[in-house]
Order: sequence, then C-alpha cells, then structure tokens
Amino acid sequence: MHVEPGIVDAAKIGLSYATAAAAGGVATKMAIDTVRESGVSKMAARTAIATVATFSFFQILPHFPVGVSEVHFILGSTLFLMLGAAPAAFGLAIGLLLQGMFFAPTDLPMYFVNVTTLLVPLMAMSALAKRIITPGTAYVDLSYKQTLALSTAFQGGVVAWVAFWAFYGQGFGAMSSVMSFGAAYMMVILIEPLIDLACLAGAKSIRDIKASGILASRVYNA
Repeated sequence: MHVEPGIVDAAKIGLSYATAAAAGGVATKMAIDTVRESGVSKMAARTAIATVATFSFFQILPHFPVGVSEVHFILGSTLFLMLGAAPAAFGLAIGLLLQGMFFAPTDLPMYFVNVTTLLVPLMAMSALAKRIITPGTAYVDLSYKQTLALSTAFQGGVVAWVAFWAFYGQGFGAMSSVMSFGAAYMMVILIEPLIDLACLAGAKSIRDIKASGILASRVYNA
C-alpha cells in the first residue's frame, strides 16, 4: 500500500509528520516494554527479521497499483504474531524506508503518510489481540476466526487510512479510486489469515528447537 505521490500535496503533508510522530512514540513505548521482557538482543534480532521481511514483502511479492495506492501482501498480522508488536512496527518502518531509498525514491516524500498507514493499524490490531485472545492462549493455538479478526483489523485499518489520505488530499472526488483500492484488498484479507496459521503451525513444529527462541514469547507462552 504506497499512497501514490501527489495524493497529499506539500501544503497538507505536515499532518503526516504529526501522525507518524505519534505512532513512533507508541512504538517506542512498545519497544521499551519488549526490551524489559526479552532483552535488547532479541528485540534487535526480531526487528532485523521484520525489516528484511517487510523489504521482501514490498519489493519481491506480487504488488500492483489500484486506484490511489498499491495492493501489497504486507503480512502485518504475521509479523505481529511471530515477532511481537514493537519489532513488527520498527521492521515495517525501516523496511519501508529502505525500499523507498533504494528502489522507489519518488515515494520518499510520502514516507510519513505511508508509515502512519502501516503503524496505526498495527497498533489497533495489537489492542484487539488483547481483547479477543485470552491470557491463557498461546499464539500457536489460535483459531482461524481469531487470525481472521486480527488480519481484517490490520488490513481494514490500512484501507481506512489510505481512504483518509486520499479524501484529505484530493477531496471526495477520489471516491471511485478509493473504492477500487478497498475492493482489491479483499483478496489480501482472505489470504493473510491462512499464511498466519501456516506460520504458527511451523512455529509449533519447532517449539523445542533452540532457534525458536528468536520468536516472540507469546507465540508459545500463554
């Protein structure tokens, strides 16, 4: 989901600095909590994995322009479930920046727009997870219904923010393009929970392997 350059012009882009800063503040608080729980090394390792994964999702996986943005398999809920909220947030932000710097420099003026569009839905999904997943449930034991709810929250949030930026920048004349983008994202919402469950099943199979320690503690621990 890269909101296309020019959708929000220079006169209005300042709002994205404020929204991205707020999201960054929440992500920093999450990171501090993660470091206290797991240590600096695991936080750094998980962030590195999330960064490489995000870069790959944006650059390698199929993606195509639709309306005011692009449809990507971001797999935000997968990153959240496997690595945790803070590593996922920083991985998304850094991966997006690297992808823009090296492969899509024309997208860089929209960086804070796009970061907001990724991080705020991630944080909303994290809050939802606390409501729908009981404290006694490890992530490897989640149901399809639960993973669908998380993925829908994230992807729905992405679509909502893309719509906001389009209407904010272009007015309601962008309605048809926004509707086209939202419809195209239904494919992602249907596929991503299956990927989540496949990754969690893989994690379950390596529960006793030392390498599994790099995953978020909640993957295995209720």
